[in-house]
Formats: sequence, structure tokens, C-alpha cells
Amino acid sequence: MAFIVGKRQDGKTYYYLAESARVDGKPRIVSQRYLGSAEEIAARLSEGGPGEPDRSRHLAFGDVAAVWEMLRRLRVAEVVDEVVGARRSDAGESVGTYIALATLNRVVDPCSKLAFSDWWDTTACDRWLALSPGALDHRRFWDAMDAIGEDDLKEIERRIVTGVVETFAVDLSGLVLDMTNFATWIDSANSRAPIAERGHSEQKRSDLRICGLGLVVSVDGGIPLVSHAYPGNKPDVTQFTAMVTELVTRFATLMADADGADGAGGETATGATGRLTLVYDAGQSSDDNYELLDGTPLHFVGSLPPSDHPELLAVPRGRYEVVDHDRFPGLVAFETTKVVFGKERRLVVCHSNGLHDKQSRGFAQTLTKTQRQLAELEARLSRGRCRKSREKVEAEIAAICAPRWVSRVMATTLVGEDPAELRLSFAIDEDARDALETELFGKRILFSDKAPDEAPTAQIVAEYRSQETVEGDFRQMKDVKVVSFSPMFHFTEQKIRVHVLYCVLALMVARLMVREADQAGIHLSVRALLSSLAGIEETVLLYQGERGRPRARRMITEKDATQSRLYELFGLEVYAPKR
Repeated sequence: MAFIVGKRQDGKTYYYLAESARVDGKPRIVSQRYLGSAEEIAARLSEGGPGEPDRSRHLAFGDVAAVWEMLRRLRVAEVVDEVVGARRSDAGESVGTYIALATLNRVVDPCSKLAFSDWWDTTACDRWLALSPGALDHRRFWDAMDAIGEDDLKEIERRIVTGVVETFAVDLSGLVLDMTNFATWIDSANSRAPIAERGHSEQKRSDLRICGLGLVVSVDGGIPLVSHAYPGNKPDVTQFTAMVTELVTRFATLMADADGADGAGGETATGATGRLTLVYDAGQSSDDNYELLDGTPLHFVGSLPPSDHPELLAVPRGRYEVVDHDRFPGLVAFETTKVVFGKERRLVVCHSNGLHDKQSRGFAQTLTKTQRQLAELEARLSRGRCRKSREKVEAEIAAICAPRWVSRVMATTLVGEDPAELRLSFAIDEDARDALETELFGKRILFSDKAPDEAPTAQIVAEYRSQETVEGDFRQMKDVKVVSFSPMFHFTEQKIRVHVLYCVLALMVARLMVREADQAGIHLSVRALLSSLAGIEETVLLYQGERGRPRARRMITEKDATQSRLYELFGLEVYAPKR
């Protein structure tokens, strides 16, 4: 029952809208809302509409609410707390809450822990997550991160991934493995972070220490299922064993169930053969890795360096056949078998017109650069002022022609013995270039343990091409705007590993959101999806009365058709302000 009640304060009456109900059989006031003085109420009810707000604020709502809902469905905070355990009562929030908060920030607007509190104030999150005073101090995040051990990180990821597979019915029949690295800003003298080392930086930052990251993701949505952080100076091929071992351990029960169902004659959630298929590139190939794979319940699809198998490249074009004109236009292939890494394997030798054209254009650019450098050297030598010996000039020519395939088609002639008499001439051998293109360009050699009756040629090709899934995930993590690995302001190995955990969780959340939208017929990239959700803001209208704090009235901004569908899809009504 609702009624209006007046309260006298300092000789003036202020009115409240109260609601009563029976509690334990007795009438009690269960809620009350401040309405204002008689004059304020009369002003709001007058025709002039003096109830206009004094000012307003706009808060982030749609993106943060959708991400928080996904974190709730994944039980991220609960899983972390189950693994790590309870904290002291004066520790601010639980460890799981801090990991969930860090993941939320990574998805929508990555920033440092020092800047987190300021970012939090620009969002509507405090309506559904009331935090204690001082809980967002950056030191509280660090304390929470310190509470997570390396074994805890693996167990947390295992439990969350299990929940993902069960809750979202992720198809595991296709898995892709790949590795990359990320530049850090760790000082060279810092000895507390051996995981960050100098190595071959894929971001072209040879001046920075790097941290390696391997991922196994599902072809279904690009969902990360296994992550592995490792020192940046370690070759990728050396990390393959650790990742495959963890993959087999993590899904041992699932694969056993799948094999049992397959033996009974039924198709399983992991595919028609009841076995997971792991796809990876040629960089992971080694005798030890294939000895490991042969002892696991995994199918695999990999590739071999074409230049290592010249007899296959020499096969005439007449033996190639069209794979699938509709799915793979311009692709032809032939199959054979060969002993590779200690066993006879099924090989699929492919030629793609598209890849041929791309390699040809790229090689043409390389040749143009080589010709320019050789022309500069030729001009220097022709002036007769060279002071280098013939051996050093020959070494310089070799360095210029070092890029892939250049030495095969670039003919160079150096005459003279004394430095002042050295002269250079060069030209492209067009016949050698044509032979190179015919032999190598557009060709890939795929191989697998799958028999032809288990997987036709088109399926092997499709599975190998699914590597673009994990490559897209790595590109996403290098996006500086959303779902980004950077900035990383942690300088100990333990904190870097925790940072990796919530960055991978952020990628998982973003990919699941895109997958949910895609299944609902809303086809958007990660950035486009988050941008559309970010357009759903919360407006706070502030009304200043005669005394005290201003009253606030909250509402959601106008939504377009796509935003309305996303609003319903992610259940944002639960998080919206109530009128």
C-alpha cells in the first residue's frame, strides 16, 4: 500500500512516497522515496514544467552491462574464489571480483589499474556492483593478483572453460593451435620477470622484452580453450608439447565420452569420428612433437615446408584436380603418401591461384627493393671511391640478395680486384623467375593422420584454413582499443601470468558475445559489436532541491534497431535503471 507522509525538519515539512506491507504479520514501511517540499512538488506539477533538471551526466551502460552479464554467466568471480579461497574481511573485495573487474575493463576500455577508478566513475556499474570505499585503489588489485598461484591459474582456466563448453554448447570438433608474442615495457635490469625476454618480436620491437603466448581456440567462434604463457626467447616449437599435454588433460573425459558414443555407432558433439582435430602451421613440426601427437587421442592437420619436398613440387599440373569449385574457387590439389616424421602420412599438395598471385605481387615488391639497393651500390662503385675490399663488397651484395628467393632470380656480376676498380652489374633472370613461380608459388603441402574415408580432400583444406580463427584472435588482442593485451604495467612474472589470464578471459567473453549475436542473425565484428553496445548510454538527470544532495533520475538513451536487438539478446533490462 502506497501513501504520502510528511516529515517536519527545521520548521518545514518535506514529503515522501512511502509503501507499507506486513512483515511477520505486522504492518511496516518497506520503502520510501523523497518527493520534496510542497513548493517543489507544486513546481513539478505546474504547467510550466519547472521540473527540468539542473544538469545531467552520461554514463557507459550497454557495453559494460553486456560484458558483466557474460562474466556472470561464466561464473568468473565465483570460480576464482572457489579456487583461491576466501580473503580477510579487510581485504576490500574478493579475488574473483577483482579478476572479473580487470576482465571487464580489458574488454571495453583497457587501462592501467591506477586509472581504473577514474574509468569506473564514467560507467553505470556501481548500480549493480556496490564496492566498498577504497576497493578500487590500484594496490588492492595487486594484492588480489598476488593471491593467485601458477597452479591456481591453470585450475581457474580449466573450470571456466568447462563451463563455457557446457553453457554455450561450443563445438570442439575443430581446434586450432598457434603462438605469438607481445612487447612489454619491462626494464632490462629487472630480474623478477624471466618470462619477458628479448627474442623475435612479431610487433617489430627488437628493443623491448617480449612475452610469448600460445592459444588453442575452437573453430566454432574462436573461443580460447587453452592458454600458455612462456618466455619470449623460447622458439614456438618448444612449447607445443606443453600445450598439447594440457589440451589432452583438459578434455580427457570429454574425448573418452566421445569415443564411447562413437563406438556405439552414434555421432558425437566432437564430430563424426568422436576425436578432436588439432590444426597448426609448419612452425610446430618436429620429430618429438609428432611422437607426442601419435600417442594422443587427437587427429591432426598440419603443413610441411614446400621447399623440403622438391619431388612433390615437380609433379605436373595435369595430376592436380579441382577440390571444390564452390567452396574453394581457384584451388586444385592431388593426394599422395610419404614417410614424414617417422611414419607414412597422407599428404595433400595444393595450388591456389589466389595465393600464387599474392606471392607473386609480394616477390615483385621485394625485387624492386633489391634493385634499388643494388643500384645504389653500383653508383657508389662507379665513382671509383670505394674503400672496401672485394670480399666485403661481395658480402654486402649477398646481404642485399638475402631475402627469400631473390638469389635465385637476381644475377649479379662484380668485376675488378682493387677497391677503386670494382664495378657491379645486375639483372633479373626472367627464365629463373618463371621457373620459380611455376615450382613454388601458390603451393602448400598439407598432411594429416586422417584417412580419405574419414575426411575428403576438401575437409582437410577447410580444416587447415581454419587457422585464420586463431590468427584473428591474436589480431584482436593486439587491438589497442578493445580486448587488448596492452597496456601491461606489471613487472613480476607472477603478475604477468595473472595479466595473461584475464586478457584471455576478455578474449573469451568478446568472442562468446560475437558468437551469440551471430547466432541471433546479428553479424558484427568484436569492435563493431562493442561500439554498438557502447551507444546505449545511461543518462542521469540531476534535480537540485532547496537542501541536500540533488535527486537523480536515470534513463537509457534512445536505441536504434540493432541496439534494441542486442539489448534484448544480452538481457540488459535486468541492469537498466528502474523508473
